[in-house]
Amino acid sequence: MLSTRSRRTRLLVASGATLAVAALLTACTPGTAEPAANSEKPSSNTEPTTVAAGETVTIGFSGPAADHGWLGAINSAAIAAAAEFPDVELIVAEGTNDASLQISQVETFINDKVDAIVLLPTDGAALTDVAIKAMQAGIPVINVDREFSSTFAARTTILGDNYGMGVSAGTYICEQLDGKKDAIVAEIAGIDSLPLTQDRSAGFKDALSDCGLSVNNRVAADFTVQGGEAATSQLLAAAPKIDAIWNHDDDQGIGVMAAINAAGRSEFFMVGGAGSKNAMDAIKAGNTVLQATVIYPATQAADGIAVARLIAQGGAMGDLVTQGVPQRIVLDAPVVTKDNVDQYMSVGFAS
Repeated sequence: MLSTRSRRTRLLVASGATLAVAALLTACTPGTAEPAANSEKPSSNTEPTTVAAGETVTIGFSGPAADHGWLGAINSAAIAAAAEFPDVELIVAEGTNDASLQISQVETFINDKVDAIVLLPTDGAALTDVAIKAMQAGIPVINVDREFSSTFAARTTILGDNYGMGVSAGTYICEQLDGKKDAIVAEIAGIDSLPLTQDRSAGFKDALSDCGLSVNNRVAADFTVQGGEAATSQLLAAAPKIDAIWNHDDDQGIGVMAAINAAGRSEFFMVGGAGSKNAMDAIKAGNTVLQATVIYPATQAADGIAVARLIAQGGAMGDLVTQGVPQRIVLDAPVVTKDNVDQYMSVGFAS
């Protein structure tokens, strides 16, 4: 259900600290100023971005329950991004992992005749039909992170690069091992049944093969601290020597590190995944086996808000020659190390 209407931002449930978000997209909407050139790297500037106002648009946002650090950051970043636009009225549905409830939320957005919907579905296939219904009602849907099963369900899809995460992690490990052909590489995956985990593992395998390496030991956890600790304990017991580990997720990485410390193991280096603030702090300190992490942007829904605004106002993305907004946007998966960690601290999320 939806709360009573207010002028700017309407929230059903909004919890957690607001994440400072740098505007990654600039508008070329009627009546706006010329957009500034985008920076290639995240800015550490946390001052609000000044955006010239256009016609006020109402955007509905439905995302997951904030039961994971990355998911909490997704929600708070979307809210913070909307607050930077003087012409955006945001309706935030209660975060949920119940597909049926999320379907009803989207149906309410349709009945309210919002101008656009940003949707991170708890289950892409389950939300496909209602997203198509919204599109058929003339409401553009911005699909975030978990894809629908039909191209007709979204005007634009914004994704992190799961395969690219694996490639980035594998490439970094190859560089660090520098031709050591007998190196033992381990992998701590997330939930194996999820396509995103399968994509990450595929990218990792492909990148390692380019330098003559392979995954020698692999376990799967469940993106939780407890699961990370249990899976890592199993891995360390089975592998008396390891040269490098890639852990897919920095939230489960808290448990991974607990298992490593309990086992007293330090002969290897580790690469994390997603880009938590905790991981970045450890990388900067340089006093653990965690040497790097690969970004999986927690700003995807925030970007979705910016894109929804552009589409609803008939705008275009700044600096592109082609008019309009692309149908598919895949975000970068850079590696954060001690050398560049300060550039990414502003987008780190709390585990």
